[in-house]
Amino acid sequence: MKHQNDQDHAREHGHAHAHHHDPAAHSDRGGRHHHRAALNHGRAFVIAIVLNTVFVVVELAYGFIANSTALLADAWHNLSDVLGLLLAWGAAILGRRAPSKRFTYGLGSSSILAATANAMFLLAVCGALAWEALQRFSQPPAVAGLTVTLVACVGIVINGLSALLFAKASKGDLNIRGAYLHMAADAAVSLGVVLAGVAMMLTGWYWLDPAISLVIVAVIVAGTWEMLRRSMQLALNAVPEHIDVTLVETYLRECPGVTDVHDLHIWGMSTTESALTVHLVMPDGYPGDAFVDEIILTLRERFAVHHSTLQVEQGTTNHSCVLHPGAK
Repeated sequence: MKHQNDQDHAREHGHAHAHHHDPAAHSDRGGRHHHRAALNHGRAFVIAIVLNTVFVVVELAYGFIANSTALLADAWHNLSDVLGLLLAWGAAILGRRAPSKRFTYGLGSSSILAATANAMFLLAVCGALAWEALQRFSQPPAVAGLTVTLVACVGIVINGLSALLFAKASKGDLNIRGAYLHMAADAAVSLGVVLAGVAMMLTGWYWLDPAISLVIVAVIVAGTWEMLRRSMQLALNAVPEHIDVTLVETYLRECPGVTDVHDLHIWGMSTTESALTVHLVMPDGYPGDAFVDEIILTLRERFAVHHSTLQVEQGTTNHSCVLHPGAK
């Protein structure tokens, strides 16, 4: 009875609110899919963290044995990636926690913070590696090339396998992409160390080691900078790049009975989910739940907007929010 009275009150005063979450996320099928994905991510993080932790210990040991600053630098780089994986895994776990009275949207936005921190951390590591490489140009140290090459080959295998664990999920989740880029970057660094080791064994040109290191750093920075840019945009509530706000507004304006659209806001709730709020001016009044449900479904399936809140109003008064350009 109360629900019916609320609807009657909304129709009488010319506006109504409708908030819908993604139905598939609460269905049994959707729940099983999300649970399997979560388990796969957790398993990938555990495998990658264990493999890389063991390799860091091995690489540090052989770095001292071979008197190789290249191996030692790569070992510290790998250690930073283990810490990055722990950060990304923690964010993935927090993102699966149910909403609460304090955090009504849940903790999914922690994945944005993790992606940003991972990008900044990796850029800082690249800066340290570049500085070390420049320092070594003046006095390139003698290196046990064979030991360096063999250990770095192991690094390619471990880091390559770790990157493959996150390759598929990295396309749709910026936080997982951060973990993927860490592992791919490590594989690239190890490949550079292998090439430098072989070349130094054949020629004795120890300056090749810092030269290749600088090239690898440049490649890593190029990929990481893009991730940092995207994560910073999400942190500032920008419209996710895969959503065209103009197309969304055009669709809403073309809905039957809608004469105007204003206060349209779209933002990323996490690295995988987005949200929308909008005011729809409909002079004939609230058209019913079925009409609103259809809009919600279209926004989800066509535009990948997972959480939508619609306010329907007749346009008899000004309902513009304070963020509207014309608001005083």
